[in-house]
Amino acid sequence: MIEVIQGKPFKVLTLGFIFVARTRNVSNKESFSFEGNKPRILLLAAINSAHTRKWALSLAENGFEVGLFSLHKVKTNWMADKENIKVLYSPEDDEISSSISKIFFPFSLPQLKNAIRKFKPDIVHAHYASSYGFMAALSGFHPFILSVWGSDVYDFPKISLQHRLLFKFNLRRADKICSTSNTMKEEIKKYTNKDVYVTPFGVDINVFKPFYVPHVFNDKSIVIGTVKTLEKKYGIEYLIDAFALLRRRAREFPLKLLIVGQGSLDSILKTKVRDLGIEAETIFTGLIPPAEIPSYQNMLSISVFPSENESFGVAVVEAMACEKPVIVTDVGALPEVVENGVTGLVVPPANPQKISEAIEMLVRDEQLRIKLGKQGRQRVEKLYNWENNLATMIDIYKEALAEKSKKK
Repeated sequence: MIEVIQGKPFKVLTLGFIFVARTRNVSNKESFSFEGNKPRILLLAAINSAHTRKWALSLAENGFEVGLFSLHKVKTNWMADKENIKVLYSPEDDEISSSISKIFFPFSLPQLKNAIRKFKPDIVHAHYASSYGFMAALSGFHPFILSVWGSDVYDFPKISLQHRLLFKFNLRRADKICSTSNTMKEEIKKYTNKDVYVTPFGVDINVFKPFYVPHVFNDKSIVIGTVKTLEKKYGIEYLIDAFALLRRRAREFPLKLLIVGQGSLDSILKTKVRDLGIEAETIFTGLIPPAEIPSYQNMLSISVFPSENESFGVAVVEAMACEKPVIVTDVGALPEVVENGVTGLVVPPANPQKISEAIEMLVRDEQLRIKLGKQGRQRVEKLYNWENNLATMIDIYKEALAEKSKKK
């Protein structure tokens, strides 16, 4: 059920470093019991993110009452038919969408405190350790769970000393800190001595699984491609260059290129395809509905993720769950997700030649494609089954509430 409180955020203009004032604790609920009513979880997160949607819907489906507080305008009403999901705050427009403005200019702490008083959560869970983490830290509410997503630890603390201190402040205020990967956990540990829990963005293995789907090309084609937003950090241009290189030396194979997704580089990448003379072998799908992603993953023979920067790689896990052999670059957590030579191939970043050679190895060896695909599925079942990942988060909630109860 949607119950949106909208309005202009309270604006606080700051000069230089943010002055962190003392804040009065907002009172928590007195008790909780998993045997009775499930806890009320207030998520501070980007409401249009697929990851936010997954967390909120999964918690709601498990009986939790979920409140959403977002600094972004709701674009699609994905929670409309969920009685136990309430949108407690969303601005009238996206004027606070950039990380700089979210922190230094239109600050919405009064609205957050109002949402806490109204929703009476048992737990506040902030997704993103800079903006949303800062707001949760200043709210004074406990237990406060902080999930770090990627750029908030890899980029944000390195902007300036002030950003580093702010990041450390948010970690210090959090009762529990979560990371999507062990790789990112080690990065977080540079800023805190607290324990960091690993809670991957896994996938529903009953949805992402191998199945036949009619191809956008034809069933005889060897389809190389990716399912990714068309942005610079994901290196789609390197995949295009690699495909063009391979196309010249492997003309005996029915090679096709499928690029699924949209983004700011859409026209640039299409121009590149045309200039390289591979337009007839390439299809750009544009934006596709989330429900159709498993079908497009299953259209691929080989999935390639040539990212320049990647904190986890959910799309990689989706491809592996569909038994697709994957090629990833040696950045971020991708080598952690993909075991080189066992569940996929790992290549250097920004290197079309190496990507092309890895693709060619799989094109010429169908049995290797099948082997890596099956072993990839097994790895997902073991490490990235969403049901297990959700259970881990629920255990963290239980632990946080138990610790709170002991302090009383």
